[in-house]
Amino acid sequence: MAGMKDAEALLKEQDAGSTESAIHDLENRDKTIIRTSMIGILANVFLAGFKAVIGLMTHSVAITLDAVNNISDAGSSLITIVGTKLAGKEPDKKHPFGYGRMEYLSAMVISLIVLYAGITSFTESVKKIIKPETPSYTSIAIVIVTVAVLVKIVLGAYVKKVGERVHSDSLVNSGQDATLDSVISAATVVAAVVYITTGLSLEACLGAVISLIIIKSGVEMLRDTLSQILGERADIQLARDIKAEVKNFPGVHGAYDLVLNNYGPDRYNGSIHIEVPDTTSACDLDDMIRQITIQVYMKYHVILTAIGVYSMNTHDNDAAKVEKAIREKILKIPHVLQMHGFYRNEERKTLRFDCVVSFDSPSRRATYKEVCDTVQAMYPDYHLQIAMDMDYSEL
Repeated sequence: MAGMKDAEALLKEQDAGSTESAIHDLENRDKTIIRTSMIGILANVFLAGFKAVIGLMTHSVAITLDAVNNISDAGSSLITIVGTKLAGKEPDKKHPFGYGRMEYLSAMVISLIVLYAGITSFTESVKKIIKPETPSYTSIAIVIVTVAVLVKIVLGAYVKKVGERVHSDSLVNSGQDATLDSVISAATVVAAVVYITTGLSLEACLGAVISLIIIKSGVEMLRDTLSQILGERADIQLARDIKAEVKNFPGVHGAYDLVLNNYGPDRYNGSIHIEVPDTTSACDLDDMIRQITIQVYMKYHVILTAIGVYSMNTHDNDAAKVEKAIREKILKIPHVLQMHGFYRNEERKTLRFDCVVSFDSPSRRATYKEVCDTVQAMYPDYHLQIAMDMDYSEL
């Protein structure tokens, strides 16, 4: 009795420690995102002021639009900060899974800002093509814009790298936007050099081309963000690692049907099925499930809200032969990926298992029917309990 209490105390201690560790990691992540966004705001406001002055002095529509674009970048960074703050709110009755998806919404807003900036700059560029204005560049203006190019290249690479490290789509989008800005600024420098050396003004046409590039980037960002809001499959490597971790537990002979529901970057709730001997007691099973839940949470910060159980024949010596025969037969059927959870009840004359049918199947129901017909023909005296399953982390 004392040993069981010690074990329970250890589990509680591990659970508390893993919770504190997860909270600490999330707090550090939020601080990193906010700090990086603040750097982006300061840099963009600084660059926008210089470019606005130069654009007005030189009558350059490209440089003026570039300054406006810097202001939109500062706004994007501000939205990232607000989104991160909102995403960090504690779960409540209305949103029991938390507010982590607010980061996806902030990334979507940034995508829309980029798209709007591209459409606006394209409109202005077309107007300047129809009614051109003669720019008046100076060497100082060119030098300042060149420095701005270098600053935006460094800023874009830094913000994107941090965004990828902390899995923040908002930062990644902001970094990509900054990189596009450096291309715009570089193009204005090229246009200025061409005008000074040849007298040919390429500003308006160049602005239109750059605007189309920005629009394309905005559409791609928006598409990716909407896909995440809709719900994508979990990272394949993460799914493999969790299955391998669960399968390594003593007494677990298989781990299947992993489902991971995303509630923000690196915020997963999920479920999984384990295969255990049919002699496992309820007490041992309860202890095993609790340990698996804690271990997966500590190592991957994934909350397994449910762990289902498949029983495995231990007294029926012929069950393994029957399972092997069925497996070899149905895996030859196109689009059948896997068979698991097999159990034969000789007394009741039942065969039960799950059959994973690929999303690539033209008709998953038709494939499932073919599996049922095939197995029924092999064992006509048995009642079949076959579940059509799907692999949410399908490769």
